[in-house]
Amino acid sequence: MDEHIILEEQAIAEERALELARMGTAITTKAIGDLPSLKTPVCIPPSVSIREAIEQMKSNRVGCVLIEEKNRLVGVFTERDVLNRVTGQGLDLDRVKVSELMTQDPECLTLDDGVAYALNKMNVGGFRHIPLVDDVGKPVGVVAMRNIVDYIVHLFPEEVLNQPPSPNHTISRAREGA
Repeated sequence: MDEHIILEEQAIAEERALELARMGTAITTKAIGDLPSLKTPVCIPPSVSIREAIEQMKSNRVGCVLIEEKNRLVGVFTERDVLNRVTGQGLDLDRVKVSELMTQDPECLTLDDGVAYALNKMNVGGFRHIPLVDDVGKPVGVVAMRNIVDYIVHLFPEEVLNQPPSPNHTISRAREGA
């Protein structure tokens, strides 16, 4: 009987190790361009006002806009910039240009780079969005933390989507039985 339990525990451990290896392989081999939830980037010129940049973010339901000049990425303006550089600063949102508050020459990746590279840049740099450019610097996309989370959920749909409504629902608070 004890040997049966040990063999069952070993089988469970091996299954978990295979699942972790599958996830690691999927993340290290997947190209950013193959993420299913990537959207076309919202690009604006540097002369756009802060108000218009924020309106573009709101209307397109994105967390950042890419600043493009002469078909090249020159900056990025994010929701974090709105919180840290705009809110409470008393700026005239119609007069201040996005070029004055954007992050200039942001770190970028390409569609061919791996998801693991995006995760590394996000972790090390504290980014939630990374612009994607082609080989001449033209913006072609944005990879967001949300895209990577969606991909991980796609890898493990049963484990993630079949959770109870809250963690507290997993423990019975009432005594069962008669």
